[in-house]
Order: sequence, then structure tokens, then C-alpha cells
Amino acid sequence: MTATKSKLLLIDGNSLMFRAFYALHAQLNNFVNQAGLHTNAIYTFKNMLDVLIDRFAPTNILVAFDAGKVTFRTKEYAEYKAGRAKTPPELSEQIPYIHELLKDYGITTYQLVNYEADDIIGTLAHEATQQAMPTVIVTGDRDLTQLASDNTTVAVTLKGVNDLELYTPAHIEEKYGITPHQIIDMKGLMGDTSDNYPGVTKVGEKTAIRLVKEYGSVEGVYDHLDEMKASKLKEHLIADQQQAFLSKKLATIDVNAPLTINLADTAYHGIHRDDLTDFYQRMEFKSFLDETAPKGEITTHEEVDIPYTKLTKDNLDEITKLTGPTAFIIEMLGDNYHNADFVGFVIGQKDHWFISRDVTLLQTPTLQQWLSDPQQEKWVFDAKRNYYGIHRLGTQLKGITFDLLLAAYLLNTNDNIDDVATVANSYGDKSVQTDEDIYGRGTKTAIPTDDKILYQHLAHKAAAIYHLHDSIIKHLQDHQQLSLFKNIELPLAFVLADMELAGITLDVDTLKQMGKNFSQSMAVIAEAIYREAGEEFNLNSTKQLGTILFEKMKLPHAKKTKTGYSTAEKVLDKLKYKYKIVADILDYRGIAKLQSTYVKGLLKTLQPDGKIHTRFLQTLTQTGRLSSVDPNMQNIPARDTGKQIRKAFVPSGSDSYLMSCDYSQIELRVLAHISGDKHMQSAFLHNEDIHAHTAMSIFGLKDPSQVTPDMRRKAKATNFGIVYGISDYGLSQNIGISRKEAHQFIQAYFEQYPQVKAYMDNIVKVARKQGYVETLFHRRRYLPDINATNYNLRSFAERTAMNTPIQGSAADIIKVAMLNVQKALKERHMRSRMLLQVHDELIFEIPKDEIDEMVKLIPELMDSAVKLDVPLKVETGYGKTWFDAK
Repeated sequence: MTATKSKLLLIDGNSLMFRAFYALHAQLNNFVNQAGLHTNAIYTFKNMLDVLIDRFAPTNILVAFDAGKVTFRTKEYAEYKAGRAKTPPELSEQIPYIHELLKDYGITTYQLVNYEADDIIGTLAHEATQQAMPTVIVTGDRDLTQLASDNTTVAVTLKGVNDLELYTPAHIEEKYGITPHQIIDMKGLMGDTSDNYPGVTKVGEKTAIRLVKEYGSVEGVYDHLDEMKASKLKEHLIADQQQAFLSKKLATIDVNAPLTINLADTAYHGIHRDDLTDFYQRMEFKSFLDETAPKGEITTHEEVDIPYTKLTKDNLDEITKLTGPTAFIIEMLGDNYHNADFVGFVIGQKDHWFISRDVTLLQTPTLQQWLSDPQQEKWVFDAKRNYYGIHRLGTQLKGITFDLLLAAYLLNTNDNIDDVATVANSYGDKSVQTDEDIYGRGTKTAIPTDDKILYQHLAHKAAAIYHLHDSIIKHLQDHQQLSLFKNIELPLAFVLADMELAGITLDVDTLKQMGKNFSQSMAVIAEAIYREAGEEFNLNSTKQLGTILFEKMKLPHAKKTKTGYSTAEKVLDKLKYKYKIVADILDYRGIAKLQSTYVKGLLKTLQPDGKIHTRFLQTLTQTGRLSSVDPNMQNIPARDTGKQIRKAFVPSGSDSYLMSCDYSQIELRVLAHISGDKHMQSAFLHNEDIHAHTAMSIFGLKDPSQVTPDMRRKAKATNFGIVYGISDYGLSQNIGISRKEAHQFIQAYFEQYPQVKAYMDNIVKVARKQGYVETLFHRRRYLPDINATNYNLRSFAERTAMNTPIQGSAADIIKVAMLNVQKALKERHMRSRMLLQVHDELIFEIPKDEIDEMVKLIPELMDSAVKLDVPLKVETGYGKTWFDAK
């Protein structure tokens, strides 16, 4: 057997990392995991790695990074690379994880103090040449093309790693007419604006190439300077001789850097499967998990059989003999328990477990009475799921006093809790297999036909719930979270279940008519676009659209890609105010999205009762905020044309209305309370417009009448940005100002609200000392990186420490309000029902005869959910549709 020939792949890590970040920059806010970490660069970097490994099939790989800004070049020339924009913090926070990704990929990384990544690459490429090892260098920096040789190809990224320009000596000869080594002479004469070294005044690339071709090098140019005719060029060459030689020196890659590694250290043996799986789970890259799944392997676990009894109609009385707390599970296949197939159930305690596949047994009088007995204490995993499942069988489930899912979530929101096995394993019980082990994943799920496999799985899960109870409760007590668990999260599960069961009515005719209207609007806009373009074309074809805009109509800001011109929203936004066709295209796309995502999307999720029944997730976010899925009702547009979708949501009865009650600026009010800032509190106590109030300070105004709508918009973005720990870069992107202006805005903000700044500084100190931060209700978020030596990890944890108590407390307040509201509705025997929670807004269905009472009652209950140093404020409205109510 012939050994695989060695091949070296050297990657410019900084170059690839920046390209990865900006490749999905437009979707920056869509790539954020539960921990609040931006992941767009990590995601794209991983995909780029795969492309490069597949294409070049290397046996050896190294990714080189710059070790810092100070190098032998900056010592030689202080202005070297000066003026480059600071790395956006949204990228900086991802850098440590890119390094972790590479480690888990089994790829060697290296950086060297006083040297750049270029020098590391150059030195290893030189070593590879001496050993006749074929080498590919991947970079976005054409300076590295000087390393091209018969042994080394420099692959320069154009629009990404799928679009590479391969620089070989032949290609450089064809493109420039010079050799790879003469690239440094070209750079010496023309300088480099990106690296900020000067070259010779007025000498560009063409002139530099001509001089190098004629004289061979920078030295050759100056050796023959006297032979040149008098000209401006000669004058510049004479005046800038020192700059030319300095620039050549700066451009020259050191191929003899003092590396502490060699080619043998770059051997690539493939991924570290377990580490990479864990990494993907933390990053929430679910689509990548299949790549790390062992082929044909079964997850190992401790084989311990638990004795159980198969439950039948003949021994149901055994359940009535159980005394004390009892573990209970109704098993369903799949995440959506609204319609998931039933698998079976288990009831038991200690070592007595009763199991059956036949869920109809739960409809017998014996078990119905047991299930609905509030005095029969039941311990479960996911109370809402069990409650809803039993309701589907026509029975009520009462008496739940412990939910392992909610309790484990409160103890550590950083944990990704999938099922009972995840929690059990973390507490040392390795006997519980995951549901995926038993039922499979995705569309390949199936209920085991072997009774023993299924029954043992259910028994182990129930036993884990039962035996973990005491330990979990003690941990909650130690963390001062027992009240949060018992008085907020657990009772809220049943409130949410009732809301899910109620659903919200969808006016199908209105939605379909809206769809027709959208189609008509799209047709009208399309005709206008065709008139402006002078021809018809496929509006959904980015290639055809790009050709029309940037070739035929000669619009500016054209960005050519491998498949044509980019027509991404970011590109078109720059043109929409000047060119009507672009504004029309963006309008067309916006309506098309409403048509596909909401009109067609909502109709697909419509249930037979004519309602939408979303699911609320209690354990997804680390701040405690609720999430909504199947469908996501929190994504229903609240502004512009998209708000029209809300007209399709109506009450179930003709004599009823929908009412919206929305907390106004709750997070800013929480911030005013937590920080104790008297200036901010005064604004709320006097019912001032907080955004105009902030704008006056940011823009140095004396009178509120001077605040323009645009000023208020920018102040509003600053207000809410501070709550979310926004950076100057993030703020600049949000409101379209320079990074310097954004920094000044933030500084002005803290000058106006000094105690907010003091709070943020102090909460970081608290987090460093105790390793976590808490909300007003002791909801805790651990920050493992708060004391990290790595700046990027630490700064991200600091921002998280600042905003978690604010966001989390706001989430807790609305949960308390929901509990108080539901209790009041039941105590008053009212027919009004709470249907939805959308961020800080509650949606109700109210009969006409209860309008006056509800309009007064609900705001009072929400305002008094918790006592703060500033008043809570609720904006209320009602109407025949959700649109009219808001």
C-alpha cells in the first residue's frame, strides 16, 4: 500500500476570521446562542474549514494568528497598520471560540510574540519547500503571494473560500509580469494603504510594476536613478528613497522566524469527536451534530435493570395503595406534545414502578381520580408537557409539586437540558439513557417494539425524578431559589398550559384576503420595477436583478460575486433613498416575506378548531424570558406593513374583544430601580418621555421642544442598547452613525445617568467575586468566564453581568403579573381569558360585558406585580382584532 503523500495547508487565521464575521454580518443578530454569544463568525469559519479541507485534502494543517499589535515592524515604523478600525466586540468575543473550534478539529494553531501570522506561514512554507512538501496558503492578503513557488500555491480569497485566486509563479508572471519575490519590490515602491506604509508618492501599482520590470528591484531603481529623465516621478523617487526601502523591508515576510514548532507538529489526524459535539451543543449548531455522531455506535450507559410491574385493568388498584409523593410520566414521542404520539406512562415511588403502553388506562375512573386528586403529590419532568398530555385524554392532572426540568433549569441556566438523562447524568446517575438513544432523532423516531427496552427506559426516568428530588430541593434552598421555583415557575407552567389550550382564533378569510392583497401589491410593485428597468425579468433571481441594477442601470455600490452581483439588503439599503427602483424592490421583498412567513406559515399551523396553539418554552433562555414556538407568536410583526397580520387574530366569539396590556419601558424602569439613579428615576416619577430626556443630554439641548424625531430615535436606541450591554460598534451599526459618535453617545449617557454607570461597574465586581449575578427574585446566571485571563471571554461575561439582572427581573415581573391575573380571573369567576404573552405584552379575550372591569383590573394587577422605586406603567387597548387592540 502506498503512503499518502504529505501536503501542507497553512491558513491566515486573522484573515479568514474577519472574512467569516463579515460574510454573515447582515445576520449578526440572528446568530446568538442562549448565552448571548454572537456565533456568526464561528459558524462561517467552521464551514470555510470544511471547504478547504475537502478541496485540498491536507495531511498537515496549521492556522496562524497575530500575537498582538506590537511586532518588529511596528518597532521599525510606529505607523505600521495604524488607523485600522478596532475589531468589533461582536467578533472579539468569538475569537476564543474559534480557537476552541480549531482545537476540537484537531488543527494546530500558532502565534508568536513580535511576529505576524504572515511570518509564521512564511517560515513553515520555507521549511516545507526544503522538504519538498506541497503547500497551499489560504489568505485574503496578497502580500503573501511573495511566497508562491513551484512548491507553494497562495490561494487568495475573493468572495470566500469557494472563490479562490490561485497564485503560482506562472499566475503572477501572467498577471503582473514579475516574479513572486519581486512582489516586495512592487510593494516597496507603491506602499500599502491597508498596512499603512508609505512607498513613493504618486507611485501606484502600474508604475511600480513598470519600474520593477525595467530595473528588477527597488535597489535596481535607485542604482539607475541618474539615468532617468527629469520628471515628477524622479523627483518623488529622490524625495522618498528612505520610504521606499523602509516599505520594502516592512513588506518582506520573515521566512526564518524563531518558531517553537515544526512541520511534524502540524500533522492532521481528524476531529476530536466528543469535544466537538460538546462545542456544537454549546454554540447551538444543531445542524452540525450529525457530523460528529459515531456511525453505528450506541451511547454507553450503565446497564442496571429496575424491577417494575406491567399495569393492566386488573391491577389498577395497586396505584391507590401508593402513599406519599409519587413520580409520574406520560411519555410522548417528539417535542410538540400538542399532537405527539403517546408512548406509554409510568407511576411509582422508591422501588415500586407501574408501567404500561396503554394510555387509555389513564381514562379509567381509578386513574382519573388519582390523576385529578390535588392531595396526591406528584413529581414530574416538564409539568406543562404532562399536564397538557393528560388533558388530551380528557382528564385533569393536579397535585404536581415538583418539576425536575424547571428546578434543574433554575439551578444552572447554562446547562442544555434535553431530557431526564441530561439532569441525571450531571448528578452522577449514568443509568438513564437519553430519549434519542431509545427513540431516534428527527424524522427517524420510532417507539421500541420490545417491552423491556421501553419499560426499563420509563422506569429509569421515573426513578431519577424520584431519587433526585431531595438533592435538587436542597440546592434550591441553598441558592434562595425555592420561592422562585414554587411560587413563580411551577405555577406558571399551568397558566401557560391553559393559554396553550385556549389558543387564539385565526380569521382564515381575512388572512387569505390579506394574502390576495399582498399578491396584488406585489404585482403592482413588480410592474413599476419593470417600467423603471425597461424590461421584465425574474424578480426572484438575484443574478438577473444584479445584471439589471449594476450593468444595465449602472447603479453604484456594485459588489460582484462568483454568481453575479450581490443584491443583499445591506447593499440595496445604501441606494433606496436615491433610486426608486431599489426602494420598490425592497418593498416587494418585504411583502413577499409577509406572504410566505405569515400568511402561508400561519395557515399551515392552524388547528382543526380554527385556532393557533403555540407552545411557550420556559427553559430556553438564560434570562428567564419566555419563548414561543410552533408557531413563534413573538415574531408576529408589530410595525409597518407587517402589523397588518395582526388583523387576522380575532376573538372566538362575535360578542367578544381582544385586549392588549403592554408594560411600557419595563427594562429601563427596572434599571432605574436597580441602579438607584436619581436622574433616571425622576424622569419616570414625573412621567417624562425618557427617550427625549436622554436625547437632550446626548445632543446638549436645553429644551425638550428641540428634540427632533431622529434625535429621539437615536436616544431610544442608546437607552435600550445600554440595557443590552451594547458596544460602540453595535450602536453605530444600529443607528447609522460613526463608531466615534456612538462612543460619544454612550459617554454622554453615563454622564447623564452616573449611577447607572456605577451600577454596571459594581455588578461586574459582584460577578467576579461570586461567579454569578441574580435578578430581583434570585434567578441566577453563572458567568464562568468572568475572571478569565482572556480579554474577549472576560469582557463578554462582564456585559452579560450588566444586563442579566435587568432583563431577568423584567421577565420575572411579567411572570408574577401573569400569575396574579390568572388568580384574579378565577376568583372573580370571569369569562375573560389570557391567550398570549408576547415579550412585555399580554393578550386577552374578553366578553363585551367584562370590558369595563378588565380595562381597570388588568393594568392594576400588572402595575402592582412588584414594588419598585419607580412606577410600572401599562398601556392598554382593546378591539375586534389584535391590530385594533394595540
